[in-house]
Amino acid sequence: MSIRKNVELLAPAGGMSQLKAALRFGADAVYLGMPRFGMRAGAKNFSEDELALAASLTHKAGKRLYVTLNIYPTEDQLPSLVSAAKSAREIGADAAIVADIGAIIEIKNSVPDLEIHISTQANVTNSRAAALYARLGAKRIVLARELSYDKIRALRENLAGSVELEAFVHGASCMAYSGRCILSAALRGEYRSANQGACAQPCRRLYSVLKEKDGAEFDISEDENGSYLMSANDLCLIGNLPELYNCGIDSFKIEGRMKSEYYTACAVRCYREAMQDYVKNDGSYQGKQEYYRRELEKISHRHYDTGFFMKNVPAGGAGAYEQSMEYVGYVEDADYNAAFGASSALVTVKGKLTLGDRLEAVTPDGVYPFTLSRMRREIDGKTIDSCGQNGVRLRLDDIPARLSSGDMLRGPNRNHL
Repeated sequence: MSIRKNVELLAPAGGMSQLKAALRFGADAVYLGMPRFGMRAGAKNFSEDELALAASLTHKAGKRLYVTLNIYPTEDQLPSLVSAAKSAREIGADAAIVADIGAIIEIKNSVPDLEIHISTQANVTNSRAAALYARLGAKRIVLARELSYDKIRALRENLAGSVELEAFVHGASCMAYSGRCILSAALRGEYRSANQGACAQPCRRLYSVLKEKDGAEFDISEDENGSYLMSANDLCLIGNLPELYNCGIDSFKIEGRMKSEYYTACAVRCYREAMQDYVKNDGSYQGKQEYYRRELEKISHRHYDTGFFMKNVPAGGAGAYEQSMEYVGYVEDADYNAAFGASSALVTVKGKLTLGDRLEAVTPDGVYPFTLSRMRREIDGKTIDSCGQNGVRLRLDDIPARLSSGDMLRGPNRNHL
C-alpha cells in the first residue's frame, strides 16, 4: 500500500501564544482570525501588526498561514470583508477561509493571488458542489462535518481536478448542521449570531424538557452534572488514521481557536507523532493507539467520539469539560547540564505546583515524567514548597530532560483524582 507522505496537519491559533505553540510542536500550517469576519469573535484574534508578526514567524518556520473570513456578510459588510482579505494578503496570508459565495467571488476578483479555501460553514457534501467552488477559484474545500468515511472517499473519487480536501479530525463539534445555527441569535439577539462569529453557545447549557399539557418534566438521560440535551461530544479521530489517509484527505484540521497554548501544543504533538508513526510503519500504528488516546485525554475536552466519520449519528449529551492532567507551567528558558542529564528551567506558573508532584514535561520531541524536587522564586532565589499563583516565575531544578523555551509542564488534575 502506498502511503501519502504530504498530508498537512493544520492547527488553530486563537492568539500569538497558540500560534507559537502550533509551529513549535509540529503543525504544517495554522489558521487564525482577524478582529472581524471570522467565526470565533470571542478568540483573542490578530490585529494587522500581530498578523504581520504571525506571517513572519510562520513563513520563517517554512509553514503556511490561513486567515478565517467565513462569516455570512450582509450587504454593508461585504466591502469591508473584501478589504480585510486584501490587507491579509498584503501582510502575508497564504489563504482565506471563506463560506459566503458572494464573498468568494469578490475576493477572487479583488485579490486574485490569495488562495480561497471553502469553509466547512458552506457545508460541501458532494463532488458537484466541490467542483463548482473549484470553478469559482477555490484551491481547497473544507468538508462538511456530517460526512462519513465512505462518503468522503466517494466524493474524492468522483471529484476531477486537483482541488484539495480538508477535514476536521479533532475538537469541539456543533449540534447544528455545519455550524449554521440560529439558536444563539434567537435567544440573545442578532449581536450574538453564530453566523456572524459571535455564538453564545446556548446548546452547551443545562436544559430540561417539560410536557406541554401539565408542565411535568420528561425523564431524560443525565450524568452527575445534569442533562445536556444539545451539547455534542468532541471529535477525536486519532484512532482512525487508516481511514483518514485512505479517503483522500489532504489536510487534517484540529479545532480550537478558543483554547489555550497548552491544548494546541498537546493536540498538535500527538497528531504529528501519530502521523509520523503511521507513515513510517507503512500504514500501521497498532499498539500505540491507546497511548495517543490517553495523551488526548490530558487536554480539555468533552467526551470524545468519532462524530459522523465512523457512524451515522454522533452521540450527544456531553456535559462539562474534563481532562486527566492540567497545565501547570510554561518554560521561559532552561539550562541543560549534560553531565547530570537534567535541566534547570525558568517557569511561569499556570497552575498549582507542590514539591513531590508527579509532573510531565511536554516537548516537541516527547513527554518526560519527573517528580518535582526543588523550586525557587525568581525574584529572590528563595526555596519554596508550593505555589499556586498564576504568573509567578519560578526556577525548577533537576528536571531529567533537555528543556527549551516554549516547552510546557503539566501535572495531575486534582479535581480528576
